[in-house]
Amino acid sequence: MSNLEKQEAKLKALNQKIKDEKNKIEQRLGKQIISQANLDYANLSNDQIKLLAKQFSEFLKVKSVDH
Repeated sequence: MSNLEKQEAKLKALNQKIKDEKNKIEQRLGKQIISQANLDYANLSNDQIKLLAKQFSEFLKVKSVDH
């Protein structure tokens, strides 16, 4: 295996590690929001999830402007 191939393999592994970590953070964030807002998993359709995400992001945007 050439040095370039080794570097490409390391880069690929690192990119996968970053992707996995992002997924973990997204899952934990979603779980905390669902838990703290007392949302019912059974009532969360894709459309409702998108709406909640939009409302949450708008709330955060307003909060960041306030500071």
